[in-house]
Order: sequence, then structure tokens, then C-alpha cells
Amino acid sequence: MSIVAYGLNHRTASVELRERIAFPEENLSDMLSRLTHDLSNIREAAIVSTCNRTELYCSLSDDNTDDISQWLSATRPVDITELEDSSYKHWDKDAAKHMIRVAAGLDSQMLGEPQIMGQVKMAYEVARKTGTIGPDLDLLSRMTLRTAKDIRTQTEIGRNPISVAYAAVSLATQIFTNLNTKRALLLGAGDTISLVAEHLAAKNIAGLAIANRTLANAQVLAAKFDAVAMQLSDVAGRLADYDVVISSTASSLPILGKGAVEAAIKKRKRKPMFMVDIAVPRDIESEVGSLPDVYLYTIDDLSNIVQANIEQRQKAAQGAEVIVDMGTERYERERRIHSDKALLTRLRDEAEATRVQELNKALNSLEQTGDAEAALTQLSRALTNKLIHPPTAAIRTASADGKTELVDQLRQVYQLDDAPANEPKPNLSESSKKTD
Repeated sequence: MSIVAYGLNHRTASVELRERIAFPEENLSDMLSRLTHDLSNIREAAIVSTCNRTELYCSLSDDNTDDISQWLSATRPVDITELEDSSYKHWDKDAAKHMIRVAAGLDSQMLGEPQIMGQVKMAYEVARKTGTIGPDLDLLSRMTLRTAKDIRTQTEIGRNPISVAYAAVSLATQIFTNLNTKRALLLGAGDTISLVAEHLAAKNIAGLAIANRTLANAQVLAAKFDAVAMQLSDVAGRLADYDVVISSTASSLPILGKGAVEAAIKKRKRKPMFMVDIAVPRDIESEVGSLPDVYLYTIDDLSNIVQANIEQRQKAAQGAEVIVDMGTERYERERRIHSDKALLTRLRDEAEATRVQELNKALNSLEQTGDAEAALTQLSRALTNKLIHPPTAAIRTASADGKTELVDQLRQVYQLDDAPANEPKPNLSESSKKTD
């Protein structure tokens, strides 16, 4: 039995290729069933497919992965040569280590991202429901998620957000200390502004407004946060009502100029206004930053905060790699135990069969003779002889062949030393008295 991780990711393949080879979540179960049906050497399988990676985790009856490449090429719109040039393979222990790093976010495009662990968990849940998970991948998934959870809880890798949205809100908190008495105006309604709104809501912002060129889009986002929606054309007239302004639109021209902000500051009677322009090109004219009581930051300013948090994550990642190695070794240990389970079961069954056989003989003897002592003596003698016969024979053969390592292992297994069990050890104190 071999475990293989076969796939491609953002490090090895372009976005265009990753799009073509990805498996939609709604088709994942059907493709797993097809994979295990089409390829006879695949005993178990799970597929992790995200925007940054598609990976097949398989338990194989041999070490042949050529069929997997051909199967992927046949089921996805990708040439096999292109696939082979962009794919990688990790076997057994290396496969486990790779999967742990993936689940912990250590192999992600955004170091330490938390979403991937849930995606790995979902992939295995789908495989389990489909019936393509057996004891091999079940052990791998359990040990992987356990170790990934340890990394998330025992290191700082996920505790330093690295988005510009977080950085913008973090700066606002530094300026105002407390946001629960402040009102914020967000320009735009895209993913970045949505994330900004989430961070502001988490800070208990007192009031929130969403302004967008298309009012309907602003209304959809505003509804999620109990916010006010408005059009961008209304912003200048209402700007004075807000303490925090964060902008991220796709406008080719500035939305807020120096004159509009200057007028708002006068209405606010010199109360400070915090502004962040995340957009490229800029939404807020750079001259706004020269106005008194206005704190204007751009995306370049935010990059320092983001970079600091990235550095913190990188430091945390170093400690995380130690946990990865520990988790990998733990998996290997459990895997060895798992692989020897059949042998242990057979050993136990053999001992049980011997016990039942000799017990029946003893009961028959007791029934015929009525001599309980003789029956028990014969039972104990027969059990002892049969149970020690295999190791006794092994020791004799190993000694004759000069296989001292096997003899030492058997001595360790049975916890034996060189002194006979019935021979008392000398009393050193008594011996010394005699020689004195």
C-alpha cells in the first residue's frame, strides 16, 4: 500500500491551467466515484480542489501514477504533457507532510490563510459520503486536521491579518482609539469594501454608510450590515457626517477633491477626519492630505502594516514547521501500528484458538476422571508449551544462524535477561561480609 499526493498549485501552474483542471464542488462526488471505478489500483481517494490547487490524495495498491495523469487529462480539458510539466507527486511520509502544510495554510498563496483547513475537511467529508475513504486516508485526514489545528492554536500564524482591509481599519483604530462612537463612509461595493465593512462591524462602529455608483449594489451590501446606502454623487453633500472614509472603487478619476473635503471639515468644526484611499488609480486627490485635521493614507501606507504582519506570520511559520514535523512523525507511527494491525489480530486469534482447544481438552479430562488438579495442571502445561514454542524455535534457529539481532529483539519483547528466572540473584552485601 502506498499513499500519494498528486496535483498542481499556484506555485507550479498558471491561473488559466488551474481553472481548467479544477473540480466544481457539486461534481466532486461523481468524479470520485468515477476515479475509483476507472482506475483499479486506486483503493481510496479524496480530491482537494480550490482556486489555488487541485490535489488528488490516493491509497494505491502499487506505485503507478501514470493512470492518474491519463485520467485527469481525459476528464479535464488539459493536455497530458502540460499536466505532467506542472504537476508534482509526494509519497507516503512526504505526502502526509505536504497535506499537513496545505491544511495549515503553510503552502498557501497567502501564508497562514484559515479557509484552506475547512476546504480540506470538506473534501474528506465528500469522499467519506461517497464511499471512497477507507482506513488509510481516514488515518491521514484525522492526523492532518489534528496537526493543522495544533498549528492554528499554538502559533501566531493566523493571528496577524494581512489584508489591506484589515490594515485600514487597524489604522482607524490607532487614530480614534475607539470606533463605537464614530461613523464610517465606505466608497465602493466590491470585495475589499465588503471586508472593510466586516472589520468595522467587528469594532462596533457606531454608524456605517455604503456609497456606490450603482445604488442597487450599495443596497445589497448595506443590508448585510444594517448600513445606509447612497450613490457616489451624494457623497460630497453628506461627507461632513462621517469620521472615517475608506474608498476602493474602480473609478478612473478621483471621486473626492480637495474642495469637497475642505468644505466638510469646516462643517465638522475642525473635528478630525480619517481617510484611506485603497484604490488604484486614486479615488481621493492627493492634495487632500495637506488639509488640517485630515489624516489621509494610501495603499502604499497600508503596505507597511501588511508587511509587518506578513513578517510576523513568517516567524510563526518557522515554529509551525516544527509542529508539522512532529505531526508527520506521529502519522508515521500510527501508520506503522495500523499496518501491523492484521498481524496482531492474527496473533490474537491464534492464541484464542489455542486457549479454546486446550480448555475443551481439560473439561473433557475433568468429566472423565473427576480429577480437577490433574486437569488444571495439564491445561497450564499445554498452554505454556504451545505459547512459548514459536519464540523458542525462533531463538534456537536465530542462534544457530548467528542472527544475534533477532535474539536481542526477542529478549527485549519477552523482557528476559541472561539469568534464569528461578535462580536468585546474589546478595552483594552478604558476599562482601564473607570476604571481609
